[in-house]
Amino acid sequence: MAAIQANAVNILYLTAAICFIFSLKGLSSPESAHGGNGYGISGMIFACIAAYLCTNCTPIDFAFQLTVLTIIIGGTIGISIAQNISMTSLPQMIAGFHSLVGLAAVLIAFSVYYAPWLFEIVPPGSAAVPASSFAEMSIGAAIGAITFSGSVVAFLKLHGIYKGHRIPLSLNAFLCSSIVCLIVYFVTTKSSTVFLLLTILAFIFGAALIMPVGGADMPVVVSMLNSYSGWAASGIGFTLHNDLLIITGALVGASGAILSYIMCKGMNRSLINVIFTPEPSVASPDAATEIKPFKQGSPEDAAFILKNAASVIVVPGYGMATSQAQHALREMVDLLKKQGINVKYAIHPVAGRMPGHMNVLLAEANVPYEEVFELDEINRDFSCCDVAYVIGANDVTNPAAKKNPGSSIYGMPILDVEKAKVIMFLKRSMGTGYAGVDNELFYSQNTMMLLGDAKKTTEAVVKAI
Repeated sequence: MAAIQANAVNILYLTAAICFIFSLKGLSSPESAHGGNGYGISGMIFACIAAYLCTNCTPIDFAFQLTVLTIIIGGTIGISIAQNISMTSLPQMIAGFHSLVGLAAVLIAFSVYYAPWLFEIVPPGSAAVPASSFAEMSIGAAIGAITFSGSVVAFLKLHGIYKGHRIPLSLNAFLCSSIVCLIVYFVTTKSSTVFLLLTILAFIFGAALIMPVGGADMPVVVSMLNSYSGWAASGIGFTLHNDLLIITGALVGASGAILSYIMCKGMNRSLINVIFTPEPSVASPDAATEIKPFKQGSPEDAAFILKNAASVIVVPGYGMATSQAQHALREMVDLLKKQGINVKYAIHPVAGRMPGHMNVLLAEANVPYEEVFELDEINRDFSCCDVAYVIGANDVTNPAAKKNPGSSIYGMPILDVEKAKVIMFLKRSMGTGYAGVDNELFYSQNTMMLLGDAKKTTEAVVKAI
């Protein structure tokens, strides 16, 4: 009977792992994302059934009832958050969920340390825990603590509660080296005091690591924290001898790391540069900037130009997220397409506050996937485009990234909107973006500034059309 149960658990774990792999594959494209979510949910159900079989519990046991109760409570909270969260707040929700994964890893590591027999690592009453288990639980706890505190800081920054502070590089280097030394010392001594100290330092290091990161770099931070949460889960999987945790954690960790690399490549920077370059100070415009002449247009002017264009490329940025202009934008594009105008959407890899932020917003407005193009696919089309309709995308369209070696965004690949015949910028004001760099396109002869709330402006354009 025990052998049959063990085989059933292994089959369920394997099935769950396969479902998670297909889930990641599905989530790689908006068209298959719904199916990917379905695979992920199925995999989690299989994993929960396998976990139940491992416990030898029956429905009348208190432990089983308590577990079911916590699943119901947690699931209810999760559904409530998911149903009520706005698309603008999606990045901080993801950061918040990452923090819970990290905290779970810390709590499991301490549970294993104080009661290893409950996890069948050693026989009941035995204290002979293998040294490898101490290494795994300390690494898992450290990564989990870094993930938790780093995600909390990211949540606060994304939500606008905390602006960030410059942290000396020497402090972060000291914390990192101290954690590594304490892990080695803990494996040698197995001291509870050392374990507690390295965990506390990991909490501090996680917060200090994210504090100085600029708002424009948050897409990289979100994907990096996602990777951390995966490695934390994988480390605890080794401690618990749980193959599914190891596989799933490795999948999440590796995919998050790859995504971080893609984000960094999109900014032409390294991950080290993103994490250890402090957030630039965004100064108010100086007198010279304030008196620069620029062309300010009205929604009626924009509507006239758009109706007489043959091709339009829409460039969404964080301004679209803050104003929730995606539905009005979709309505405007539908009107233009009815008049035979070719319209496409251009997405920069790091536009918004999380990977794929603009894609999510456009999907919410039911924008057809085939009309949305990445930077490499659409950049060549700007030169033959009549109108570039830019909504709050400042830094990812700034020519300073190509022309000014002294600029903080120099070398970052940008969308070549300056090649369009007419550029329309929708912004609340003439202020700079998150990088704190003024965009010379605002003052170009072929640029029309549409100042104000992007949603209200686009709705006015729709009315004029």
